Amino acid sequence: MAKYKNFLGLGIAGNFALHLAQAGELEEFKDIITADEAAPKGMFPFYLPRPTTPMQQQELKAKKILSTYPLSADNIQLPKEEVNVQAEPEVGLVCDLEYTAGKLSKITPTYFGAYNDCSIRVAGASKISDKKNWGENSKGFSNTLIAIDKFEDGGVMDNYSIASFLRRDGEVHPYGEDVELNGYSYFYDKLVDWMLNQIITQEDFGPLEPIEEYIQACGNPKQAIISIGATRYTEFGEKTFLKTDDEIVIVVYNKEETTYNDVIESVKNKTYNHKIMSVLAQKVH
Repeated sequence: MAKYKNFLGLGIAGNFALHLAQAGELEEFKDIITADEAAPKGMFPFYLPRPTTPMQQQELKAKKILSTYPLSADNIQLPKEEVNVQAEPEVGLVCDLEYTAGKLSKITPTYFGAYNDCSIRVAGASKISDKKNWGENSKGFSNTLIAIDKFEDGGVMDNYSIASFLRRDGEVHPYGEDVELNGYSYFYDKLVDWMLNQIITQEDFGPLEPIEEYIQACGNPKQAIISIGATRYTEFGEKTFLKTDDEIVIVVYNKEETTYNDVIESVKNKTYNHKIMSVLAQKVH
């Protein structure tokens, strides 16, 4: 999982209907005005590669913890503080980034897979990122990714759904709803166009941060992992926080090749067909 240490890490808030309300975060975004009601609320950094030059290090105004590499394919390390932590099941994109005259000009998604935007649930955090990276093993990304043929209607992602589960005391509980990937509010071209505009225009306001400034201070990374928004919880998932010895399992699966019930059986038996699914299974410590 160390292979992404030079990648930029960004996430999207509010790209799946009702999730922010379930997560208790609507109040934080009350002053954020969006282009339309369904639009995501903004983007946040969860990992900023450490700048290579002293000048860049001086220019990077983000909190230092964001330069701690948080990704793991196997583990979630709970914070040392007594706080509530929830998994956030979503899709992560590996993206190529291109720049023109030093400014981001193109985002090209190349792979996708199961992602856990694990988050601290605390009221009054000044920035979204304050709840997203508390150190090593605070995020999750599957080792098994799926190549994107084209990030548009008719592409491979049309065939995929996402589901998630919590294994606790030997029992498997559905944690996030079983939903199709094209259930995201913004997806494909609409999402890419929105991300590019959001990165360029987003200011240091409310829970949001100036992403473009951060990118430039990091030396304009050529690749990024972008998590495109957490899906809705089940009733169990909405009320259940992670504790030691839990296992969170997120499955992005080809719904044309298998069924949700088969996915449940795969999780119960810990036997996964990686040809038709991207699986992230993380033990909680």
